[in-house]
Amino acid sequence: MKNILPILTLTTLAAAASAQAAAPAAAGLSYNRVGLGYNTDSKGYSLTASALIGSSNFLVEADTTIGGGNALGNGSDSVSLGYVFKNVALGADVTVSVASDEAYGLNVRKDLGNNLEVAASFGRNSSDLNVWGAELAYNVSKQIQLAVGVSDAQGSASTSDISVRYNF
Repeated sequence: MKNILPILTLTTLAAAASAQAAAPAAAGLSYNRVGLGYNTDSKGYSLTASALIGSSNFLVEADTTIGGGNALGNGSDSVSLGYVFKNVALGADVTVSVASDEAYGLNVRKDLGNNLEVAASFGRNSSDLNVWGAELAYNVSKQIQLAVGVSDAQGSASTSDISVRYNF
């Protein structure tokens, strides 16, 4: 009986240390989020939402455009299903996705530390256009993220976006 208290104390401390060591790896990049973006070129807005399905690595995403003078017009909607490969190389996550209207995508995201995150993407849409993108994001808190991104579609001008996201 005398040894039970020290054993319980050591077990509790070991479990707490183990949980703290595992916490940063478990936190990782957030894929459960909603966002509002502003395209500085078309002067239009976009709404996006994404979430992992349960505890799997399957990702569902939806987005729509609102206003602006872009070629997509008002209410251009898209839904995609992807799979997130976590920590593929150098701690970066890679997402492969298939979207409505025969669009395909590849996205690489990496946490740089100091609340910074970088992403690079490649997509191909139903018009056989290749679209390249890059983004730099700053996590103001665990829930709020600010991002600046650029994209370049084959044969058209590049665009830039400013986004605010809420991670849930």
